[in-house]
Amino acid sequence: MQIMAAIDPVTRVEGHLKVEVAVDSVNGVQKVVDAKASGTLFRGLEKILINRDPWDAQHITERICGVCPVAHGMAAVLALDNAAGVKPPPNGRILRNLVNGANFLDSHILHFYLLAILDFVDGPAMMPLQPSWKVDRRLDAAATQTLMDHYVTALDMRRKAHEMGAIFGGRLPHPPAYVPGGFTEVPTAEQIAKFKSYLDQLIPFIADVYIRDVELLGKAYNDYFSIGRGPGNLLAYGAFELDDTGDSKLFRQGRAADGSPTVQAVETNAIAEHVAYSWYADSKNSLDPASSQTEPLYSKEKAYSWVKAARYGGAPYEVGPLARMWINGDCRRGISVMDRHQARAREALKIAQAMRAWVDQIQVGQPVFAPNTVPASATGVGLCEAPRGALGHWVRIADSKIAHYQIITPTCWNASPRDSAGQRGPLEQALIGTAVQNPQEPIEVLRVVHSFDPCLDCAVQ
Repeated sequence: MQIMAAIDPVTRVEGHLKVEVAVDSVNGVQKVVDAKASGTLFRGLEKILINRDPWDAQHITERICGVCPVAHGMAAVLALDNAAGVKPPPNGRILRNLVNGANFLDSHILHFYLLAILDFVDGPAMMPLQPSWKVDRRLDAAATQTLMDHYVTALDMRRKAHEMGAIFGGRLPHPPAYVPGGFTEVPTAEQIAKFKSYLDQLIPFIADVYIRDVELLGKAYNDYFSIGRGPGNLLAYGAFELDDTGDSKLFRQGRAADGSPTVQAVETNAIAEHVAYSWYADSKNSLDPASSQTEPLYSKEKAYSWVKAARYGGAPYEVGPLARMWINGDCRRGISVMDRHQARAREALKIAQAMRAWVDQIQVGQPVFAPNTVPASATGVGLCEAPRGALGHWVRIADSKIAHYQIITPTCWNASPRDSAGQRGPLEQALIGTAVQNPQEPIEVLRVVHSFDPCLDCAVQ
């Protein structure tokens, strides 16, 4: 007999997420046989942008999320750069990368220590960390205490990442320094030295603490290298431009089908949103983000989420650190809960070490901004990577105002509902087959969900 279980809300994620699973006996083992991931709040920022000055876009879209605002600022200015036909000077490109990188480090440290680790170990005996479910805890008291000590250290380290990004960004979250054509902060030698001092603290923490803690968890819960695969399709738009052509990036663009090591090209026109199971009007089976509209339609038959279903060529794709590291050939052990955690940690080190080189490339006294004007009529696309994966902004300008704006976030890929063909989203697929010891306390479900690091504030923007 099927047992229905719901986690509503899923805590330790950004925004409002509900996960429902059906658990049934499969060869004598209780396993998830069906799953639904639901975004339960509508926000409507895409509609708020209509008729605004295009230069408002980066500031408004950064407010989509307090955890990954910088990526939205980046995607917005890339779209506006594209529309205006402008590129930032080298200093502007580097400063964009450095502040974005600081936000990546903050987000990755936050995810493992504050959002995910409590699925595997008991926190301190205090509210809100206790009481907790009585589920399988495999680490001994000494290892648990070590992780909890590092939990406290991580609070300080993510604060340092915030402060580091604010040196050039002006503040974090929501840095005001991103503008079409470049950046607003003119760097000084003193700022560069201060930025380096933060990196000199963060790099050893990531290399000697974060990565080792992830490996410790992987050894204790090595079965989670075989749990939570999902569709196996991986997609990355690429991020962190290394030169002024925009072609060379720290993370390349590409996609891999069904866990293949073969990397294929990404065609923007193959990206679409499906809303058959989402609370939006659906005049077509799939919607082109360059022209589609956001029209809420609550209580629509069959619908169960405010998240749209992003698809590439009609197929669900996973995005995020594992996808980026897979496409770049850095992490290809497998696609699973533990692989996601390990890829995220290793990616943090890769970014931090690259930032150490980038900051030395800043030329004090050189321009950070290329002057430009808002076009009367234009379209633009900004594709980049947020900490949680592929992020795209589509803009159309008419009469020097925003006439159309669509955003496809990482969680619209990962935590999407079913599409018009009935295909589950990656998170839903990853849950299928997961063994659940106690449906009343489905910690195994949470471990799969948290490995994706969902951000529902972004997904329901």
